Amino acid sequence: MTSQQIGATHNRKSASEYDEDMRIAKSLGIDAFALNIGTDPYTKQQLELAYESAAQNLMKVFISFDFNWWQTDRTTEIGHTIARFAARPAQLMVDNKVFVSTFAGDGLDVAALRIAAGVPIFFAPNFHPAFGTDTTSVDGLFNWMAWPHNGGNKAPTRHSNISVADGDQVYINVLAGRAYVAPVSPWFFTHFGPEVPYSKNWIFPSDLLWYNRWHEILTMRPRFIEIVTWNDYGESHYTGPLHSPHTDDGASKPHDGWLEMAKPFIAAFKAGASSPDKYITSDRLIYWYRPALRNQNCDVTDTTLHPPGRLRQHTFNGNSSGPTPSPSPPNTILHRNHTVTRRTQYDLVVFVQMQRRCKPG
Repeated sequence: MTSQQIGATHNRKSASEYDEDMRIAKSLGIDAFALNIGTDPYTKQQLELAYESAAQNLMKVFISFDFNWWQTDRTTEIGHTIARFAARPAQLMVDNKVFVSTFAGDGLDVAALRIAAGVPIFFAPNFHPAFGTDTTSVDGLFNWMAWPHNGGNKAPTRHSNISVADGDQVYINVLAGRAYVAPVSPWFFTHFGPEVPYSKNWIFPSDLLWYNRWHEILTMRPRFIEIVTWNDYGESHYTGPLHSPHTDDGASKPHDGWLEMAKPFIAAFKAGASSPDKYITSDRLIYWYRPALRNQNCDVTDTTLHPPGRLRQHTFNGNSSGPTPSPSPPNTILHRNHTVTRRTQYDLVVFVQMQRRCKPG
């Protein structure tokens, strides 16, 4: 799966404008798009277009309700939205049930939601076991935290560094054999100050996360994998093409190479293989790098050093302080600011998300 932000595609006028996303994802072995939706007036139209395009391109999609916008007391409306698309040819079905997910949503009455939907649903929300949320009525859980952090939704520190694998274990323990939707993401960076009406300033240091995470996935072998994300340009973890019709928060750097790197991993994962080697059809060099020198003084133009439009607990002014970078993995070439991973370092993946454009703090 991969997550696609419907808010970033709200200006699309026809199903054909989703076609390229569908074709590229399918060619990589991705099975479905998670359509992340809020309560905007364009949401239903864009869902119609995405479902139509997916059907025409033999892809699957499912709805992921974003609880930055939805409220947990709107179970009837959420259920009716599920029912509206449940019978569409492109709807992802798991165990003969309509697959449904969320971003957040802790406290949602799952029993009431099932009644409101009126169809069997495979519900794998992004609930948080650490919050003490009752998860006994879900079929699975999606873990959004695909980056190392400090436990408080900020960059890790020397004294508090929670890895993605640590988060995996929390979810796996709570699920006790039920389906785990494991996240895979290259990094997370968004750095806005008072020039926007919301507070949005996070960084999760992840220089080699894309490389390391594939190894963890191969070892863990969860039932589902979700790539976070396809088109959340404003948070910098997009992996889809920049030229797809969209609105965004100013992204300008292509990230397509990450999907190229993922292809043999996806094939190996779906085949149950322990190594992606035989799925690599050509030698490729995939690299990512810092566009600015390490010692550049960015504070001169950094607007986050001033109070943002509104402060929230998990956003902050100024720069974040992360841990000392970890040593480079073997067989990785470090050349100035470039990281080039050799073919033998390939490991693996699967799902994708179309995300909302902005997640306010």
